[in-house]
Amino acid sequence: MIIEKIQGNLHELATPNPYAGHHKEKVVLPSAMLVKRIQRVTTDHGKELGIRLPAGSPDLRDGDILAVEEKNLIVVSVLPSDVLVIAPRSIHEMGVVAHSLGNRHLQAQFFDAASEYAAEVMVCQYDHTVEDYLKHVGVPYDRQERVMPVPFRHAEHTH
Repeated sequence: MIIEKIQGNLHELATPNPYAGHHKEKVVLPSAMLVKRIQRVTTDHGKELGIRLPAGSPDLRDGDILAVEEKNLIVVSVLPSDVLVIAPRSIHEMGVVAHSLGNRHLQAQFFDAASEYAAEVMVCQYDHTVEDYLKHVGVPYDRQERVMPVPFRHAEHTH
């Protein structure tokens, strides 16, 4: 089976859920694979699939519905990423940390108090040198395993 279109996302379905009672077969992917438009995957039931999304398609996300077959859904399940959740105490502290991490071209995602973190935080992939830096400057952080809403991408740049 070749998947050429995402059928929706489990986390965004209307109520009542039109797929209530459907069996969920999972394609388990690490975050780094979410950015690939063309790939071969295997479900947790051993079914092989090809994913061939058109150019310009958004990245895959946790809960994306790849296929609907009678009473069976094939969905993306993203593995948690090892991340640092950084919680600066002031805008000054955030600016200093963001500038330092930006100089390393490290990808970051930002969340507000209404997010699942219930605080204004900056989240980046775990890196021992970043952890050492945060300890050195005394900025509060926590190392966690999280399923990120969007994948971290390599930051391309020129000087």
